[in-house]
Amino acid sequence: MWGKWIDCRVRPAAREAFAAGQRRWSAISDQPGLVGQTGGWTPGADRALLLALWADEAAYTRFMGERHDHTAALAGRHHAHTAIEVATGPVVLTMPGAAPSLPDALNRATVLRAADCRLHPGRADHFLDVQRRLWAPGMAAAGMLGGAVTRLAADRYLVTSLWTTPAAHHAYTTHHLPALLPRAAVPTDVHTLTGQLLPLEPSWLVLPARPL
Repeated sequence: MWGKWIDCRVRPAAREAFAAGQRRWSAISDQPGLVGQTGGWTPGADRALLLALWADEAAYTRFMGERHDHTAALAGRHHAHTAIEVATGPVVLTMPGAAPSLPDALNRATVLRAADCRLHPGRADHFLDVQRRLWAPGMAAAGMLGGAVTRLAADRYLVTSLWTTPAAHHAYTTHHLPALLPRAAVPTDVHTLTGQLLPLEPSWLVLPARPL
């Protein structure tokens, strides 16, 4: 799979226009290779975060060439934001959970937990091994719907997990996370970590018109 992480700083007076434009991205639901797109507003800030997942890089590249610019123009996103940061890369680990597929997890989730991890040099292999052996099964046992780890740069990885409700994620952080943290030795691998618990906007969800 291929992932895309979009960070938009939106003018306060343009929040409604941005949200209306985001709903127009439903037009790409018939695009071949789309796994899903979701996002929402960060609490207390005029900032929108969006996660898009594609079957592979070729499907993403085809979409960018065929439809992205036209859809973006219809959405009017460039009129609403003051800054935008876009990062893309391969999904190097999918994390199964309570949902049978990532599109189903996207459909059922109301919150997204995103951890933007900048690693110490040379720690990527160990970081991914910990994600695979510890975090993925630990979050699945706690009720995670599903998730993915996307490599956005050589030493930058985005860990995204989908949850049914904020309460479900809170139960994980209260009852499961304390036992996992000492075994993960996060500071050994991670130089800086920026975390967000993002309430998802249902009307921004875009799922494939036909199952992959």
